[in-house]
Amino acid sequence: MAGQVEVPDVRIDRAVSVPPHTTALIVVDMQQDFVHPGGALVVPDASETIPAIQRLLAFARTHGMAVFYTQDTHDPGDLEFPIWGEHALRGSWGWQIVGELAPARGERVIEKRRYDGFFGTSLDGELRKKGIETVIVCGTVANICVLHTAGSAALRGYRVVLPIDAISALLDFDLQVALRQTAFLYRGTITTSAALAAEGC
Repeated sequence: MAGQVEVPDVRIDRAVSVPPHTTALIVVDMQQDFVHPGGALVVPDASETIPAIQRLLAFARTHGMAVFYTQDTHDPGDLEFPIWGEHALRGSWGWQIVGELAPARGERVIEKRRYDGFFGTSLDGELRKKGIETVIVCGTVANICVLHTAGSAALRGYRVVLPIDAISALLDFDLQVALRQTAFLYRGTITTSAALAAEGC
């Protein structure tokens, strides 16, 4: 039976500085299947986060930060399909990162098979090679791939920053869960894309 649940307050920092050379931006699963009409699992608000993510990309690129994308990637018969149906099939239109957020030359795209961008991928090793200590995580879906990637980063010792205007969820409840878990469980910083600044600049 449905009931009302009190949502704990989550602090939103209005000014957050990050050191450019030890910070990476991770754009999670902004792919056609999740963002644009005709996709297999469109998240209603995902397209509305594109301007905020573009702002984050401009910020990262201007200050020479590392930029990574995760790309949900599945082959026929994948274990996730009984849960979600077929989506993000390798090489398909829906698998592609949306054109508005296309990776620039030298930016890494990490193919992942599960919700967590670190699980079974080279992401942690690549971040450590670059000396990364802080990750700004954005994209979709807030309480699924964004939260699992942010949590996995925190458990590996990275400082996590989550800009709320640059993540999307299927339901507002799910968004609030992701914010609460990131802030409370992983001691992450919740902010907005416009509140970020580069230390020393």
